[in-house]
Amino acid sequence: MGFLNAKGEIYKASEDVDVGPNSNEFYLQANVKAPRMAGFLVKVFAWFLELPIFGSIMLYFLKRNNLIHKLVTFAELQESPLFVPSHNYEGGKEEEKEKEMKSVEYGGSPREQVGQAFGCIEAPKYRFSRWTILDYSTAYNSKQITPLKVMNRFLSAVQQSSSPSMQMSFFINFDADDILRQATESTHRYQQGEPLSVLDGVPIAIKDEIDCMPYPTTGGTKWMHKVRRCKDDAVCVKRLRSCGAILVGKTNMHELGAGTSGINPHYGTTRNPYNIGRIAGGSSSGSAAVVAAGLCPAALGVDGGGSVRMPAALCGVVGLKPSFGRVSHSGVLPLNWTVGMVGILAGRVEDALLVYSAISGPKSSDQSKTTLPKLYFPLLKSPKPLPNIRLAKYGEWFNDCSDAIRVCCCQALAKLCDSYGWKTIEVTVPEIEVMRLAHYVTIGSECTASIARELEKLNKEELGWDARVALSVYGSFSSQEYLNAQRIRNRQLQFHKRIFSKADVIVTPTTGVTAYTIRNDTRETGELDYINGAALVRYQIAGNFLGLPAITIPVGYDRSNLPIGLQFIGKPWDESLLIHIAFAMQELCISEYKKPEVFWDLLGK
Repeated sequence: MGFLNAKGEIYKASEDVDVGPNSNEFYLQANVKAPRMAGFLVKVFAWFLELPIFGSIMLYFLKRNNLIHKLVTFAELQESPLFVPSHNYEGGKEEEKEKEMKSVEYGGSPREQVGQAFGCIEAPKYRFSRWTILDYSTAYNSKQITPLKVMNRFLSAVQQSSSPSMQMSFFINFDADDILRQATESTHRYQQGEPLSVLDGVPIAIKDEIDCMPYPTTGGTKWMHKVRRCKDDAVCVKRLRSCGAILVGKTNMHELGAGTSGINPHYGTTRNPYNIGRIAGGSSSGSAAVVAAGLCPAALGVDGGGSVRMPAALCGVVGLKPSFGRVSHSGVLPLNWTVGMVGILAGRVEDALLVYSAISGPKSSDQSKTTLPKLYFPLLKSPKPLPNIRLAKYGEWFNDCSDAIRVCCCQALAKLCDSYGWKTIEVTVPEIEVMRLAHYVTIGSECTASIARELEKLNKEELGWDARVALSVYGSFSSQEYLNAQRIRNRQLQFHKRIFSKADVIVTPTTGVTAYTIRNDTRETGELDYINGAALVRYQIAGNFLGLPAITIPVGYDRSNLPIGLQFIGKPWDESLLIHIAFAMQELCISEYKKPEVFWDLLGK
């Protein structure tokens, strides 16, 4: 078997790698060697991969041809493994924060934190803008409309979206009686003049990877809820419920989160409201689409590999992934322990801030307040943005996208810097493709380990065909590959620390391509499209693999009127600065925002 031996990359020590603008580090583009497959081809591929001997040989060559063996498996590294991307708080622009941001001590209730965040925003006035949380609260307080009337409109819209002519596939599960019960209670509170918070009566959707009573948690599968019962709300859901938010159901997602398209053979493909013939992105596809379509001002997703930011960008909304550990993961399917984080999809940056303020905090009140650093909320109604922001840009990486995205994002970045006097600093982010592959090994290994016991008993017929392929690949990763991936994680963290010593954030496009076409052959089997998948996750991985906060903001459209997003990646615990920068970008772009093809006006008369 000597012909199967592969030589691994020999990496020099991380401190010897130049991250400056004149670095001689080679930018390696994604080297995906896998044709697109759907329909019968996916079935045949899955059958072959599941064969005991032949499947192992196929998997070996798949990993070798896609450089996993060279860059990860047999790599020689000097760094030790880093298994969990947790971070100590090192502070940021403290003087500026005192002027332009509000500090919040942990220990307050979600309602108190939302109240403090509410004091940081003001009512918007724009040509087209989805209704905001503040719009809902204002309409309810002024008696223009009630939560009960809004939720009746919501249920009518969901029914319309599921019609044969639309088949938007927004939700896996929703309960009209439960929604109307919540709306009735909220309406009564407003009639008594006692709303719980600005979130009271506001519809918020929950990705079906997060526990939310009275619904089962499927993870986009047909079997997960049978082996893992949902007995209580996830902590993040409890915090929203305590603020009076109306939890309107469980949104559709890519099965097990194991894909980037949102194509689900069990519950249908979530369609992009800007063009129903295009994907919404994954895996938080339904959460992005319901926000884009006006059904909710915000929704929760889970971001394990760009799964919040990617669909947010494709659907023209805001996507915020907090720092690892900022939001409790209790009550979320344990599919990706060290790379996943509950995230927020919202129509506006202000709405992302309000939901972030509600769900951020320790798991319980008795948890030590010292385990998490102080919260900061940016003053988004301030006319003066923070001065002297430095945005790190790696040119070769930034430009590794479609022409439309490159031009749009370059123009948006130039406009941002020109308008606020901020500076772009050229840097090199070494070994980006290595990081993508190491993250793939990590998330795949953690997914299979988390459901290994269930997979042993599971009838494979209950799995989607594309998920079967993904699980075959995931299950092939060895302890050597996992350990080397964690050594690469440590290595990448050292690179990023050095970059953040020179800059406040890293700026990139959010995706390498805009939403692509949903083909007819995907209905029953899903699809394998690793080339488009690699383009979609190209800029996402550092946020997950290194536990960094990141946010995407819509900045324009391609020639087909499909949305384009710009992403900002921040230092650990620096969500406040990211939200501040995203808001500044939004202020420059929002006048050009376009209404999607599929849109409902729930507050209109």
